[in-house]
Amino acid sequence: MIFNIQQNIHIHSIKITSVGNSSVFQIGSAGIIKPLSQLANTGGYTEPAPQLESDFSLPTGQQAVILPPTKVSRN
Repeated sequence: MIFNIQQNIHIHSIKITSVGNSSVFQIGSAGIIKPLSQLANTGGYTEPAPQLESDFSLPTGQQAVILPPTKVSRN
């Protein structure tokens, strides 16, 4: 099935507050978004990173808070 889509998109302002490892920012239509992973040694490191001294843990009596995703405002 073939779709022909014509779009006129006018963006006056865009604010991106967070970008993660698996982020996708799309404007308009896309037939396929293919995953791509690239590893780059931009710091020119020649040795592995040092191991952590201890496992990460929260202080006693505290809980992790998982926040919901932020909503995009269309002003």
